[in-house]
Amino acid sequence: MKKIMEILENNPIIAGVKDDLGLAKVLKSECAVVFILYGNIMTIKDIVQQIKDHDKLAFVHVDLLEGASHKEIVLDFIKTHTHADGIISTRATLIRAAKNHGFITVHRVFLVDSMSFHSLPKMLEQSTPDLIEIMPGGMPKVIGWVREKISIPIISGGLVCEKEDVLNALNAGAIAISSTSPEVWAM
Repeated sequence: MKKIMEILENNPIIAGVKDDLGLAKVLKSECAVVFILYGNIMTIKDIVQQIKDHDKLAFVHVDLLEGASHKEIVLDFIKTHTHADGIISTRATLIRAAKNHGFITVHRVFLVDSMSFHSLPKMLEQSTPDLIEIMPGGMPKVIGWVREKISIPIISGGLVCEKEDVLNALNAGAIAISSTSPEVWAM
């Protein structure tokens, strides 16, 4: 965990890749952390390996991995067949299990209303993630509210498209932002 915090302190832009074109672009980028938002059980090993070959940390979003179940067996598969550094999921049970497998964990949370905001502490108590990713990311006021309630480092993701979005999220207390936009990766 200390390693990723140091990396994000020096380079707070996390590249989210959703296809092979994005993967090719991120391999040439300065981004040191990559969120893999696509793939299937036949391709994930190669996708992770390409990222690792470029000295980047690879996080697999297990909810988006085609051909995998939403059960803990997917974590065994990723641990056995890839060199992924971390797991992203919206599911508290998978986040908790991923920690037991030795992965760095990112609990992705969609804050769409006051009910989801107020249920956040209880959900995070169940999952005990290393990091949380708040979506959509262009809500600096909400990032501030979350910082007041929890001590888990925050990543701001989703709809972060411009330099102003990046700066606002970081100034509000996010330690990093994630984006699928190569233009943002270059900031």
